[in-house]
Amino acid sequence: MVQDVVEEPRLRQANGHANGRPLNGKPRGPEIQESDETDENIFLFVPNLIGYSRIVLALASLYFMPLHPRRCSFLYSISCLLDAADGIAARKYEQSTRFGAVLDMVTDRCTTTCLLVFLATAKPAYSMIFQGLISLDLASHYMHMYATLVMGGQTQSHKNVDAKRSYIMNLYYTNKAVLFIACALNELFFIALYLLCFSSPIITPALIQPQSPANPISPEPSLLFPSPFSAGAMELARANKMDSTVPWVLTIASAPVMLFKQWVNIIQLVKASKWLAEGDRKDRKKLGLPRKRGGAKGKKAL
Repeated sequence: MVQDVVEEPRLRQANGHANGRPLNGKPRGPEIQESDETDENIFLFVPNLIGYSRIVLALASLYFMPLHPRRCSFLYSISCLLDAADGIAARKYEQSTRFGAVLDMVTDRCTTTCLLVFLATAKPAYSMIFQGLISLDLASHYMHMYATLVMGGQTQSHKNVDAKRSYIMNLYYTNKAVLFIACALNELFFIALYLLCFSSPIITPALIQPQSPANPISPEPSLLFPSPFSAGAMELARANKMDSTVPWVLTIASAPVMLFKQWVNIIQLVKASKWLAEGDRKDRKKLGLPRKRGGAKGKKAL
């Protein structure tokens, strides 16, 4: 019995421990694992690097957007297609993170908004429609993300939508084919509209007809527009720059999917609002609200 008591400390010392703690002061077991996890640089994960490249490509497309439709549409399309690549990389390398999910969604919202802002300026007659689409996109995704965070908890992804809550949203977020086709063709619709801005004739009469019948010779564009970046100068620079056949085909082909995507945004906004309202009702019940006013005082007040 005494020998066992004497041998036990020796065994601990042989294993590098004394009183259950390491002799050299270095952590063992779970403590090492926790230390290693803190050394990971989340910002340098492969999916996040792809996300950064999407931002760079989007910024480059904005540079070419006013006057170079082919370069802009190419860079913008690559940025959108990489949206699928970061998800594949996240699953392959087991690098799915909350930061990556937010980065992905913010990039999607910003790139689409930038394109719609250009369309609103290039097609002022339809600017209210584009403004409405921007508002719907931002509002629905913000409400959905906030509702998921508050009601579902920090560990729940915004893509985990219960089919009982919304079958359409469950199909949209859980079926990868539906999600990819909806997002890709939605962006294709707006890219096609963007290309149509460069295949349309001049819409301002002052640019195609002389101001005075006595002076049939139209002045040079430099005399008409003191600033080369004015609305009229940009319209003149974009007019008849490319054929409209392909953009029209792409617009018509992708229009139904674009409408489906906007329908999903409306459903997403409504369902998120109802989910938050459910949480508010539960919280108010816990607080005993609304307070019941009864008794003699309540009757006198009535």
